[in-house]
Amino acid sequence: MAAIYYNDEAGIRAMTGVTPWRRGWPLLPPTMESLISIGLKDQSGRFLPGLIVGDRWFVIGEEGRRYSIVVRNKTNLRLEVVLSADGLDVIDGRKASLGKPGYIMAPHSQLKVEGFRQNMDAVAAFRFSPVRESYAAEKYHNTKNVGVIGVAIFNEAGTYPSTDAETGKRLNANPFPGHFATPPR
Repeated sequence: MAAIYYNDEAGIRAMTGVTPWRRGWPLLPPTMESLISIGLKDQSGRFLPGLIVGDRWFVIGEEGRRYSIVVRNKTNLRLEVVLSADGLDVIDGRKASLGKPGYIMAPHSQLKVEGFRQNMDAVAAFRFSPVRESYAAEKYHNTKNVGVIGVAIFNEAGTYPSTDAETGKRLNANPFPGHFATPPR
């Protein structure tokens, strides 16, 4: 699991107490970093700038601008990606949970999520806004988790995520590959 915190420039300064800052790319746990890459893109398709403070990754957005969450599967495995925005599940727009289904990603594929899914054809677009105007506030009158995007990755049962072929072979090794021992003579 990982989290991306977002706000406008002034909000990031207030949240981090850092000024000036160094911009950087996502800080993902090492096990997750080998599986996926993730970022937020603005409405023109550019990755949004961010900074790392301690063990948190902050992304700078501008009020009123749309954004999308982009995830890339870096493995040879199918992965399930569960995403949340402002504490809401991106698939159904309700309270997020690790127990909810996510998107199934094919090996080496990319997923772009542009908003909360309303049906198979429409989404409520992700948009940077003041807390009081957020989707969570308008729909559920709950602003407790506004400003954070969550991502959880699950591998398929029986698979072992590894970018190292030798490690994968060892993890899939069978200690008893034969059926029965040869009977004594």
